[in-house]
This record gives sequence, structure tokens and C-alpha cells, in this order.
Amino acid sequence: MSLRATGLGPSDEELYRLLVRAVETDVSHLAELADRPLPDTEAAVRRLRDQGLATLVEEAPPRVAAAAPDVAFAPLLLRGHQELTEATLAVTKLAEEHRANARRRDADQLVEVVHGAAGIRQALRTVQQSTREEMLWFCKAGHVAMASGENDEEYTGLARGVRYRVIYEQAMLDDPTMLVNVERGVRAGEVARAAPSLPLRLAVADRSLALCPLITNREGSDEPTAALVRDSNLLTALIALFDAYWSDASPLHVGESGDQVQVTSRASLLGADERELLSLLVAGVTDKAIATRLGVSLRTVQRRISELMALANTETRMQLAWQAAQRGWLTSD
Repeated sequence: MSLRATGLGPSDEELYRLLVRAVETDVSHLAELADRPLPDTEAAVRRLRDQGLATLVEEAPPRVAAAAPDVAFAPLLLRGHQELTEATLAVTKLAEEHRANARRRDADQLVEVVHGAAGIRQALRTVQQSTREEMLWFCKAGHVAMASGENDEEYTGLARGVRYRVIYEQAMLDDPTMLVNVERGVRAGEVARAAPSLPLRLAVADRSLALCPLITNREGSDEPTAALVRDSNLLTALIALFDAYWSDASPLHVGESGDQVQVTSRASLLGADERELLSLLVAGVTDKAIATRLGVSLRTVQRRISELMALANTETRMQLAWQAAQRGWLTSD
């Protein structure tokens, strides 16, 4: 086994090994053992001394002793490890810079087209296997290449700490089989929400890579087509689309009714008090009058309105009123 990784050259390594066997000897004898000229051996001994691998006693004749290997090489190994780590980081940054420059020069580097159901399934698996932090998912009714229940990679990812945020199209939740799949995912750690409809199928890994089907088939064939989208304005737009739908979607949770486990929606419809407050607010009633009507303090009314604005992701009361109407918060059960 070589000591080259410590920075020791082959010639000096050979001499150090001879010195370890001898433990201590005079320099001239070491030169004889190495079959080298004395001046070369003296120079090599000084190098070993400077690296902390040998102790040189300047006497007549000069003697040299090997330093204990486990003690002597510890700093060299640590330095080598640090240098390797720094080199790895440097290579990673260079690779990222190369990819970024390549994408700017060649648009084909931004989008890779994947053909066929088998190819898309493999791409979905590969994308999830490489994900380290978070997967974002639009789960639209029907499927192109992989049914939701077949995505075993999700459970592997959840087990290793990857966060899954999934939005299901409402039509999928009308299928009892699909409800079982949703229940399984939520129980495994998936954070799920439901939306009335979704514009497309989409999977985003670590906000750096997206996969979305382009067309169900190509020119009348049975071959679906999908796009792998890398860091670009297009990817930014897809992520923004997901975030917008996520903020409006209704959270899903797993509840129990007797012995029957069901997936239920924490509906956008609010409780009676919140709905009455909203109806009074939309009607133009003042906060003070609302407080009197509900039998609470003015501060409580203002706090509840602020909470509703946060829930609807709005900044003004006018926006809250519009969102309440859009989400059906003012309708009765």
C-alpha cells in the first residue's frame, strides 16, 4: 500500500520504510541500506525531518530515527482530507458553472424531452432518487405513465427524510381506490392538499428540476412525451404555479370514524362564527358593529379578520372578500 496520498514522494517513502525497519541508525548506514549516494540520503532525511517523519541528531556520525507512523502521519492525513474536501467543492462549483454556461449557450440544455411511458416512469424514479430535500407534485386525474399507487419511490424518499407536498385534483378523490393511496401517503408523511382542478401533471425535485408531460401521445401514436426542465425561467414559472395552487388548495388529513379510516378534507368552508363575520364584513358593517353582533370585543374581531386574511393569503379586506366568494366561504352547507 502506498503512502502517496499523504504527499510523500516514492523515493522518500522508500527511505522512510527502511528507517521504520531500522528504527534508528546513522545516516551513512541508511544510505547503504537504500543503495543511494550519501548526499541524496542526507537531503531525503532532512525532508523527512521537515515533515515530522524523522528525528535527526546532528552528531558525528549523524543519526536519524523514525517518528511513530500513527503520530507522524496524522497531520498529513488531516491536511490531505481537507485538501480533498476543498478540491471536491471546487469541482462541484466548476461543474455547476459549466452547466450554467452551457445552458446559456445552448437552449437544448434547459429542456430534455423524454419519450414513451417506460422512459417517463424511469425519469420519475431517477428524479425522486436524486432528491435530497423536497418533492412538489401536481397529481392530476388519470395518468400518462405511472399511476399514483405505483409510485413506491415516494415512500423510499419519505423514509430518508425527503418532504413530499402533493396537490390532488378533486376528481381523483372521488375514486375509493385513490383514497386508499392518499391515505397511505399521508400516513407515511406526505403533506397533501386538494384543488378543484389542476392545469397539468408536474413533479419538481428540490426546486432545481421539473418533469411534466407535454402531450399524451405524439402524432396519433400511443407514445407519451414529457419534458425535463432544468434551472431556467421556465422552471421558475412552474414552481410559482405550484406555489400559487398550494396556497389555495384545501389541506387533506387522515381521520378515523369508528373502525373505518377515511381521508377527509379540512374544507375551505369555515365555521358558523367565521362565516357570519365574513358576511357582515362583506356587507360593509363596521368592526364595532360586528363585535356587538357577535358579542365579542373589537380586538377579537380585528384578530379574527387578520387570521382570515392570512388563511386566504390576502393583504387587504377587499381581497379577503373576493377570495371568500371564490372559495365558497360564504355559502351554506
